[in-house]
Amino acid sequence: MEAIENFVGTINGIVWGWPMIIFLVGTHIFLTIRLKFIQAHVFKGIKLTFSKDTEASGDVTQWGALATALSATFGTGNIVGVATAVVRGGPGAVLWLWFTGLFGIATKYGEALLAIKYRVKTSNGLMLGGPMYAIERGMNMKWLGILFAVFTAIACFGIGNLVQINSITVNLINTFANPNNLDVEDPSFLTMKLVIGIVLMILTFICIVGGIKTIAKVAEWLIPIMAIFFFICCLFILLYNGSYIGRALGEIFKGAFSFHAITGGMTGYAVMQAARFGIARGLFSNEAGLGSAPIAAAAAVTRNPVRQGLVSMSQVFWDTICLCAVTGTMYVTCYLRWPEQFFVDGALIGGGTYAAQAFSNIPGGFGSYLLTLCVLLFAWTTTLGWGYYGERSCEYIGGKKAVMPFKVVYSLAVFIGAITSLNLVWDIADTLNGMMAIPNLISLIALSGLLVKLTKEYLWDKNLDAIDPDPIMEIKN
Repeated sequence: MEAIENFVGTINGIVWGWPMIIFLVGTHIFLTIRLKFIQAHVFKGIKLTFSKDTEASGDVTQWGALATALSATFGTGNIVGVATAVVRGGPGAVLWLWFTGLFGIATKYGEALLAIKYRVKTSNGLMLGGPMYAIERGMNMKWLGILFAVFTAIACFGIGNLVQINSITVNLINTFANPNNLDVEDPSFLTMKLVIGIVLMILTFICIVGGIKTIAKVAEWLIPIMAIFFFICCLFILLYNGSYIGRALGEIFKGAFSFHAITGGMTGYAVMQAARFGIARGLFSNEAGLGSAPIAAAAAVTRNPVRQGLVSMSQVFWDTICLCAVTGTMYVTCYLRWPEQFFVDGALIGGGTYAAQAFSNIPGGFGSYLLTLCVLLFAWTTTLGWGYYGERSCEYIGGKKAVMPFKVVYSLAVFIGAITSLNLVWDIADTLNGMMAIPNLISLIALSGLLVKLTKEYLWDKNLDAIDPDPIMEIKN
């Protein structure tokens, strides 16, 4: 296992080296410029989220599609992922994570716009879409669309399943069955892991069998509750550490751009580490550039592609600009206030333990229970959202007959998530994210002219209420 972890870690380092960072951030900046800082319209997108489109086609409401996408992004990336970025990239990773979100709004807008523009309708009226359809129909490169779908079908087991279930399992065990602080890998915890795996497997299967409509209903109900609850918890800890906020912000800004070791805080992290882990965890959290959320956006009831593009880009605003920024700053204040809690034998603790340690400082001793509840809700809804992404990718590759086998295998994979090493899972998820993003980013750059054209037609020329005159292509499936 150690040899496998080292190998995967090496591959992950190659995938998330400077070339990938430049490609991802470069695409974010390129689209921001071409679309005249579309981020300025984010509040218009938020308003459209809750407006009902009439005389439009789709399977779920715009809010339902956004909630499904948020269910996939509001996960351990917001809790453990941000903590991991701080541990492995230093405080400066928080600022890079935030920058990734700010500029990634333009990319998220473009992804959703193309998903609506190139979506298709099956013979039974079901909407299908996402980067694979945009690549096939917009670029006439079906092989690249298949490549994206293959990466997505594999990646969903990492980012959407193994990472999430592992985080749930570890937190439940540490909170309710580990008073002596034993290693979670201890064989005595195997029974509890299996029980957690069985319960979550059954619940996951029930929901993903129902398809986008069932997943959207669950997400519409859970997403607002759990997001507000987690935000309040983080805000409470921030206020509790109020005297350290100024110093934390200083460490974040200094660490983001300094090529020298940071003093007075976590030492030894240069700008490369901060940028790499901040951007990687930012992508893991908001998925801008990944190409996953457009698969859900394609099912939305919307009059034209630009409307759903505006709605979808608000996902990054909520996920990264708001939630991850507050979470990251909170983690740094905790480190500055209680530095001795975050080291074991002179080495920084891991991301999951770091998050638990930060929440343990909530007065009254309720912190670990609150964190476990947040992880449970965030991680499980992410598993549902990614189950839908994987389903659609398998359907694109193998047709309707591939859907049910995928759902069964995806549900069974919950067992693996309950017993797999977290470090290995994180590295696999990061690697597959990078591989998945490449075809999607290529399509966004290649079709950027169309993005500008449609944005001018509907947004800049003030025709947001117009109905797209192009008919939706129907296919046999």
